[in-house]
Amino acid sequence: MPSDPRPDQASVPAGSPSVEVAAVGETMVVLCPAPGEPLEHAGQVAVSVGGAESNVAGYLARLGHRAAWVSRVGDDPFGRAVVRHVAATGVLVDQVSVDPAAPTGLYVKDPGPEGTAVHYYRAGSAASRMDPDTLAAPGLAGARVLHLSGITPVLSASCRALVEHAVADRPLAGALVSFDVNHRSRLWPAEQAAEVLRDLADRSDLVFVGQDEAETLWGTADPAAVRRLLPGPETVVVKDGAVGATALSRDAEPIFVRAPLVTVVEPVGAGDAFAAGYLAGLLRGLDPVRRLRLGHLVAAQALTSNGDNAPVPPWAWFDKLVDAPDEAWSPLDLTGAPATA
Repeated sequence: MPSDPRPDQASVPAGSPSVEVAAVGETMVVLCPAPGEPLEHAGQVAVSVGGAESNVAGYLARLGHRAAWVSRVGDDPFGRAVVRHVAATGVLVDQVSVDPAAPTGLYVKDPGPEGTAVHYYRAGSAASRMDPDTLAAPGLAGARVLHLSGITPVLSASCRALVEHAVADRPLAGALVSFDVNHRSRLWPAEQAAEVLRDLADRSDLVFVGQDEAETLWGTADPAAVRRLLPGPETVVVKDGAVGATALSRDAEPIFVRAPLVTVVEPVGAGDAFAAGYLAGLLRGLDPVRRLRLGHLVAAQALTSNGDNAPVPPWAWFDKLVDAPDEAWSPLDLTGAPATA
């Protein structure tokens, strides 16, 4: 697949702030045995890096936007590997602090006949020691978007205070607060998470939530019902996997855009890719339909590639499809199609 790691830089206005998007959250080292090999019998494991917020920042960087990952890592080899990996995707990492007294978080995959289980080793991690002061860095001033997820508030009391501060006090003046619900049942059960995540989402400006998440957390998968539960945001985007996504704005009719057909190689990271595509469309001033289309197209890159961060094609490829007439988009089938300009 042809890729252009930082396309269309000229489209970013001259004199704009050094950071367009600040994505805040933990990124960990990932250990994974060979496919299908149970962890307890594994002789070797592959080492990689994974984190929802840094995934979003990575896709935005490859789409030509100045994205910063804001976090904390341990003063250890894993921490250095994480920062090096995220920086290699084009993301700004100068707002990542190193904690000499706490380790970098770790999670381990355990393949099995009924799917892959995940084991977290992140209690007391460096990132769990983030707090509201994390958002006080001068380098974040002027950011247009502050992106957060529902993973961060469960990491610790200080991390929850950070997210509360972000949505209530708006420390990045003028920044749109984007919140991906991203419920992780292994970290907290729905009955514990539901009200916390609903409250944080409702105080954000833009919310991403999967229909399956909404049903698990709040007992409804109906986009209109989700919107009624979250009256505060300007826009709520409800994602229905391979079916499509609905944007429900406060003062407009709901807009549904179907997802193109793709051959799924790896679903991990597709939600982060969708959020990055939608945010890129917002930053570029696209209308709601085109934002949803761009979200689907970037998600398609994730779905058809291995790993959490897939390469992206040149902007000419995106432009052609984002601007396609409705009759061309509706039956769009990307199965087996190379992403070329």
